[in-house]
Amino acid sequence: MISDPIALTAVHSTFRLERYYEAPPARVFHAFADDDAKQRWLVESEGFVTTEYSPDFKVGGNEVYRFRFGDGPEIVNQTSYLEIVSNERLIFCYQMAMAGVPMSVSLTTIEFIPQGSGTLLLHTEQGAYLDGRDDGTQREAGTRELHEALAREVER
Repeated sequence: MISDPIALTAVHSTFRLERYYEAPPARVFHAFADDDAKQRWLVESEGFVTTEYSPDFKVGGNEVYRFRFGDGPEIVNQTSYLEIVSNERLIFCYQMAMAGVPMSVSLTTIEFIPQGSGTLLLHTEQGAYLDGRDDGTQREAGTRELHEALAREVER
């Protein structure tokens, strides 16, 4: 029950990132679709402690990822896949909470565009950031870091 709905705010933000990978679209897509590959680049980040990772990569699938940074509060990411077109496109929504308090809800589209011998990945994210926890800038910065981790996975 919300006692003071006037105090609650939502900041809406959209960002679009482009990142070229020296790997074909099938290899880049595989890093999202394969549980082991995704765990290496998405879940196993330095300084983060993972307490649950339950992949469910299929249309209608729901993934749960629980983690914390160092001794910080638990962060929960719940992802639902809306569309999966192999080697071409992903559309999913995800919500995040910190210490049990909702912090954001996002709709993400990822496109895998063949470009020469590699892939141009287009990442568009529309987010609602709740109650002053972010305005989209931190999420964009974190997503750029994930794209670099993805590069290490697919270009090795």
